[in-house]
Amino acid sequence: MTQDTSGIFAEERREQILAQLEQEKRVLAKDLAEKFQISIDSIRRDLSIMEKQGLLKKTHGGAISSRKVRQVPRPPEMRYGEGSPQGNAIAKLAVSYLRANDTVFIGSGAISYVLLKYLPEGMPLTIVTNSIRVADTLREREAIETYLIGGRVKPSGNITDVIANEFIRQFKFDISFMTGGGVSEQGIFASTPEVAAFLRAVASASRRRIGITTHRSLGNDGFARAGQIGDLDMLITDWDADPEAIERIQTLGVKVIVAQKDEEDHEHV
Repeated sequence: MTQDTSGIFAEERREQILAQLEQEKRVLAKDLAEKFQISIDSIRRDLSIMEKQGLLKKTHGGAISSRKVRQVPRPPEMRYGEGSPQGNAIAKLAVSYLRANDTVFIGSGAISYVLLKYLPEGMPLTIVTNSIRVADTLREREAIETYLIGGRVKPSGNITDVIANEFIRQFKFDISFMTGGGVSEQGIFASTPEVAAFLRAVASASRRRIGITTHRSLGNDGFARAGQIGDLDMLITDWDADPEAIERIQTLGVKVIVAQKDEEDHEHV
């Protein structure tokens, strides 16, 4: 008598799906169906079972990682680097909204750091930041005047305490680039109430607020709400973003722009 191993195969398949999610943060049902040579309906059943187990969150066409409400920030050596292709496309598109002599806030997020390499050479800008790493990167740029917010310096090199909160109120920004550990129709989220309060102060001091977030954070909530999604004048994300998450944000009146793989081209959604 032949042993029925379909259950074992299904379990192994789900373990592989979970491993792929851990690495890529998002999977598509059609790609999984092709990879495992089974029907899309079978993959959807796998994803439904895994969602009930709290292992992932189903989306239109696939699934994303199931995130805990409070995420521990990655260490600086992992946060600050060249950035992903998606992050680079978002950053390049975001800086295209800058104009000469703008006063700009750039924060301490990983994607905020990617913005720096796309700042136009020779364009006069005043940049205010709460990140020692950002300030150090900009300090030798001749056309850029850099201001570092004061306050208690955290091990990450970021400054977000009550002193920083009061300090930021002394400024007014033409543009602030806003990001968070989670960005969804529920709002913009930070890892701590302290950071959330600081970001609210930045938003209130800004004439224009441009949200920047990759597909990994889009559609996710978080621990501390830094503001309403409607506080943004626009949101820039990437081509891998969940269409349902984009649609939910758009229904609240927020303009969403999707940066495409070809960085010279972008789609207005």
